[in-house]
Amino acid sequence: MGDGRPGRAHRRKQHAKQRSRPRRGRILAWTGGVLAVLVLGAAGAGFWAYRQLDGNITSADLEHRLDGNRPEKLSSGSKNILVVGSDSRAGANGKYGGKDLNTMQSDTLMVVHLAANRKWATVMSLPRDSYVRIPSCERGDGKKSAPHSFKINESFAIGGSKGDIGDAAACTIKTVEQNTGLRMDHFMSLDFQGFKGMVNALGGIEVCPKTPIHDPKAHLDMAAGCQTVKDEKALGYVRTRYSVGDGSDLGRISRQQEFMRALAEKAKKKVTSPDELYDFLDSTTKSLTTDKALAGLKPLYGLANEVKGIPKDRLTFLTVPNYPRQADIPTDRANVVWQYPQAARLFDQLAHDKEVDKKRLEAESRDPVPTPSIRVRVLNGTGKAGRAADAAKELRALGFTVTSTGNAPAPVKKTTVSCPEDLRRSAEVLASRVPDSVSRTDTRASGSVTLTVGQDYEGLR
Repeated sequence: MGDGRPGRAHRRKQHAKQRSRPRRGRILAWTGGVLAVLVLGAAGAGFWAYRQLDGNITSADLEHRLDGNRPEKLSSGSKNILVVGSDSRAGANGKYGGKDLNTMQSDTLMVVHLAANRKWATVMSLPRDSYVRIPSCERGDGKKSAPHSFKINESFAIGGSKGDIGDAAACTIKTVEQNTGLRMDHFMSLDFQGFKGMVNALGGIEVCPKTPIHDPKAHLDMAAGCQTVKDEKALGYVRTRYSVGDGSDLGRISRQQEFMRALAEKAKKKVTSPDELYDFLDSTTKSLTTDKALAGLKPLYGLANEVKGIPKDRLTFLTVPNYPRQADIPTDRANVVWQYPQAARLFDQLAHDKEVDKKRLEAESRDPVPTPSIRVRVLNGTGKAGRAADAAKELRALGFTVTSTGNAPAPVKKTTVSCPEDLRRSAEVLASRVPDSVSRTDTRASGSVTLTVGQDYEGLR
């Protein structure tokens, strides 16, 4: 086509090469699962179709919406892509969910980490019921929200209170960055109607529920057994929650990941016929919003080329280690909290571009230490009045039990977590919430963990 994009002959040659080599993995997220299919199919669909599809993609200008308080990029060459399944109530999406929901909602939230060498990738799901700290965000009307703690998906609604997906994305990025310490490089969002159109264009996707599903909230009534779903049933299947399994968001995440695997496999089979694929591409691009750097088929094609060679055994799906918040707050049966120190280790590994051992992570996460069970004595080692009280307030907000506050014998530069040997696991949880702290065993201490606030203390994570 004379513009650097691959022609049909080149595409057929590449497709033949793919059939002759072992099957490779793709980044199978809401948009990532069909990313390579989307751009490869569009490249062979003709110039008019390419222009049409390229123009469908919405661009969100995020740079001026994000302030300077962002995590440092610790691994050159790696990429973190924040992917959101948008539960917007605007337009045709209005019939889903509660009638009183007027703001934009996020139904699925994940971070796709691409290693700098592009030899492995991790897709990290963030349960939308994660109870986290949400920073102050622009609401879209010039006003700012106050910092507070709530479900992580509320950040999308706060920023999108006026219907602007750029504002919604900015608040979500700030929330994810401040709670994980991971700097986001790109953003993608796909709404309900786009997902349904993708499935319909492929003639539906086969699913095999083990038990019947009856969920009025998801507009779903399904018999048990294998069946092909499309339209409202497909949408309901990936959205249903309370009527399947334990009713948790974690179960829904697992179903969504399996559904997207099946969708991506079926889409790859149809990529050889641009005419047949056009409806699929049109539905996807019309409902796709990205940051400005990814807003177009050409940059998406470049990204697809980077990830298409990742082997399946080096593509890891996992969920942030967590446990029911009810273990911390008995009256809260609706949320989960991230499990420390396991969550902090996971974030640190991805920040430094280190491949995650999923089996080891899961093994280490089997026996969480509830935060209220951790008794903390806080000492002020800064030489400035009030620092112990400030730290104690932060600790209580995270659920820790503060037993006392006081002054350290002398000023100290480094913030330190110390404990007797029998409280080592409790100390690990606390230390993981205090960036750059030093840990040590203190045989003189008894019954509690001691946090000595040093001159380097900048707050909890």
